[in-house]
Amino acid sequence: KMAGSSTPWIGSAYLFLQSTCKTITLPALYESSQKKPCVFKALKLALADSTGSVNGVDMLKVHCSHPHLIVQLKFCKQENCRRFLRSYREGVLQKSLQSHLQLSLATTMVPLQVELKAGSEHLDKILKDEDHCLECIYREKPDRLPDEEIRELEEGLKSLMLHQSTNNNVDGKDCSSLKSLPQPHPPQGSSLPTQLTFIFQGQQFDNRTITPDDHQKFAKSVSKKWKQVGRSLQKSCRALRDPAIDNLALEYDREGLYEQAYQMLLRFLQSEGKKATIARLIAALEENGLVSLAEELLGLHSSEECS
Repeated sequence: KMAGSSTPWIGSAYLFLQSTCKTITLPALYESSQKKPCVFKALKLALADSTGSVNGVDMLKVHCSHPHLIVQLKFCKQENCRRFLRSYREGVLQKSLQSHLQLSLATTMVPLQVELKAGSEHLDKILKDEDHCLECIYREKPDRLPDEEIRELEEGLKSLMLHQSTNNNVDGKDCSSLKSLPQPHPPQGSSLPTQLTFIFQGQQFDNRTITPDDHQKFAKSVSKKWKQVGRSLQKSCRALRDPAIDNLALEYDREGLYEQAYQMLLRFLQSEGKKATIARLIAALEENGLVSLAEELLGLHSSEECS
């Protein structure tokens, strides 16, 4: 049986990844010092998408075993593992990883085959039995701490994202700059939302998608009002309807207001995709008296002026 409430729930699994494109070999990319940060970034962001949290699942080691890239995963909460399994079962993780690899490597779509194993158990064969999968993952206790290489890549990712938040002049052509923050639904092609523009304070603005920079500014500045903004957004977003917002508040209580606000907007972005436009966020901010933050997101004044 799985552990009770007194014992932390910890389990491990191996994610096998293989590119089905003959010109793209994931182990070779990961073994390249230039491309390794790009592949790691894509893995990190896709796993964050799958659990709804940057800390939902840990990577302990990445093995290169041609033609597979094998990622050893560690789960510290049963609910995070459940989210991961559902994302994997529904193909969301696979699509997210393909998109993030495409963005990070600045290449065409990377078609993937994925497999999931826990010990000798091939989980792909029993995915419909979620509790059985959880049992298998729980039985496999992690046999290592995060690899030194993983820790270095994690630190590189954190420092470069911090650099991005304070200096938006990072060279976008350098894949090792790890420029963009999580962007679960990157805009594809030239498709645009139905409402191309919107009016704010008598001015007309392009109704663009919400950017990683918007996401970070929102989380940093909205403070305690993130719940009110979430309730404004929930009117047209099923993923934020009760009790979703209260659940987010509880789940990320220890991480503080920034993480709570960040996760709420991430839920909105993941659920709404291309429909998660800046116009909808600005309307929610206006409704809750956060005009200064709305102006900042639209570039009407700098963050320094509004702080």
